[in-house]
Amino acid sequence: MNQDNADALTPFALDLTLDEIRRRTEVVAALGPDWDPVAALRGEEEAYALLYSGLDAEQQRTYDMLVAAGVLPGEGPGRAPSH
Repeated sequence: MNQDNADALTPFALDLTLDEIRRRTEVVAALGPDWDPVAALRGEEEAYALLYSGLDAEQQRTYDMLVAAGVLPGEGPGRAPSH
């Protein structure tokens, strides 16, 4: 196949919108009617706070350094690292 002959190439597009909607519908259905997203988020916040609680001075310095570098998420909304 000659890569230089762009006229011979046929465009190819695949729309996965319906498949994504179907996947999301199945995920929500699998979670069930008792799933409480606010309670789930609250539980994640509590687990995160527990994970980094009780650090000694050296661990706290390392944690602070990693947060400042954007490797670990800091406090606040979003809790996503910057990298």
